[in-house]
Amino acid sequence: MKSGKQRKLEIKSARLQRTARIQSHPSPLPVDVYTPGIVWCDATRLARRISYGVPAFIERGYYVDIAFRCRDCGVECVWTAAQQKWWYEVARGNVETRAVRCRPCRIKERERKSQARRMQQEGLQKKRATDHQ
Repeated sequence: MKSGKQRKLEIKSARLQRTARIQSHPSPLPVDVYTPGIVWCDATRLARRISYGVPAFIERGYYVDIAFRCRDCGVECVWTAAQQKWWYEVARGNVETRAVRCRPCRIKERERKSQARRMQQEGLQKKRATDHQ
C-alpha cells in the first residue's frame, strides 16, 4: 500500500506527462493562421481540470466559432473563437462550459442575481435588527 505522499507524486507526474503530451500533439488539420473564425489555443494558460477526456479545442489546437441558441430568448447566436479564448485562457473558466445565453440575456441574468442578493441582504439586516431589539 502506498503512502499519501507517494500517491500524490504519482498523480502529479501523470498530470505533467498528460500536459506534455497535449502540448506536443500536432494539429490534425492543417489550418491557415489567418483563417477567420479560428484562434489558436494555448493549453498552458487553461485552468487546471480533472477530467477523463480532452476537450476538442485542445486536441485541435485552436478555437472555432460555435453557434448556439440562447437559453432564455431562443435567438441564434455565435460564440466566437476570440470570446472562447478569453473565457478559457484569461478568465480561466472551466473548459467543460459552453455559452448558453446571448449578451443581453447574460446582462439581464446578472442584474436579476444581483437584485436577489440585495433583497436577501436587506432581509438578513432586518432580521438581525429585530433580533437585537
